[in-house]
Amino acid sequence: MNAEPRPALASGARRTTGERRRSRWVAAAELGLISSTFSTIVSQLFAARIGRDAAVDWMTVAAIPARDWAISSEPSWSAILTGIAFHQWADFSWALFFFGVLGRWTADLRPVTILLLALPWAVFSSSMEWFVLVPLFPFWQPLFTLQQPYWIGLLVHGSSAVMYPLFARLRWRAGTTPERDVRFTNMWITGALAVIAVLGTIAFFGSHGSEPPWMGRDRDQDQAYIRHMTTHHAQGIELARTAAARAQDPHLRKLAMLMVASQTGENRIFENWWLSWFDTEMPDCSTEERAAMPGFLTAAEMRQVKTAPPDQFDTLFVETMSKHHRGAVRMADQMWHSRGDLRLRIMAYAIRHEQQGEIALMRGASGVAAVVTAFRNMLGDNVN
Repeated sequence: MNAEPRPALASGARRTTGERRRSRWVAAAELGLISSTFSTIVSQLFAARIGRDAAVDWMTVAAIPARDWAISSEPSWSAILTGIAFHQWADFSWALFFFGVLGRWTADLRPVTILLLALPWAVFSSSMEWFVLVPLFPFWQPLFTLQQPYWIGLLVHGSSAVMYPLFARLRWRAGTTPERDVRFTNMWITGALAVIAVLGTIAFFGSHGSEPPWMGRDRDQDQAYIRHMTTHHAQGIELARTAAARAQDPHLRKLAMLMVASQTGENRIFENWWLSWFDTEMPDCSTEERAAMPGFLTAAEMRQVKTAPPDQFDTLFVETMSKHHRGAVRMADQMWHSRGDLRLRIMAYAIRHEQQGEIALMRGASGVAAVVTAFRNMLGDNVN
């Protein structure tokens, strides 16, 4: 008599297990939407704190699927929204893979265990994008890897991965979540909202000229670097605008537009930091300072590029802008190895990588060679 119900219970247990296994895909999709949205918001609010122009970064991301269409001298809303959408799709896909495809091993883990696995997952997923998926198969787009150092993608993927513990709640049907998972995820959601609130407050005041105060150890050095790089960028912008109008190669024209956009955005950040940190107008560089800057072009060199015959312009521009970029790389490398404010040093590191990468892009780097070049550029000044 006692043996009769067992088959029914076993069948019910199998049915419950099957339902739960199917529901992990729904939970993974919900988690993907949450984690990608969180990383988008954090990226947008935090970018300027470390010297990144978020609009230019989104435009660069948009260039992965949209190629040169996305690039302009001033990031358009269509390019920005395309970049955000592509980023969200990528983060969503990684979450779906982690909890859907790998759900056999991840779907039933405790929240803390999920977090401990999600962080190395962020390292893996950002590495796959930076080293393989974007510059090689399937997109074959070297611009992203040569323009943005790896750690920017790692920070973005990391901000997405910290939301993965919320899966512990999403995997349950409403009203059936264990109390301990409810308590943990409530705490996690509160913490995430607090992070957004703090970053939003800092971003609001920062956009009104009140960034967190300067925290370097050599005020004169930091001021000299900001003044010199701002002036150096201004000349680079002038030269790149000429190429955006005159270059015969359409891809080179687009790359020149990207140079205008990135250096204009960086100069805005320099100016905002100067006003916030030193509460005064930024003095212009003297003629002597300009002449002493590495890579700063003479009036004759600028005139030579601007008046070059059409059939010679592209070659002359690449040579001249490469010289200009090499000077900026040297200046940025010196700042990176200085005792300056950490934010300024992080920004200098990114400029060093970006301008070395643009030299490679002007010379047609692609494929595995572009990945190798980008990796070497992360580690040091490889053009001087």
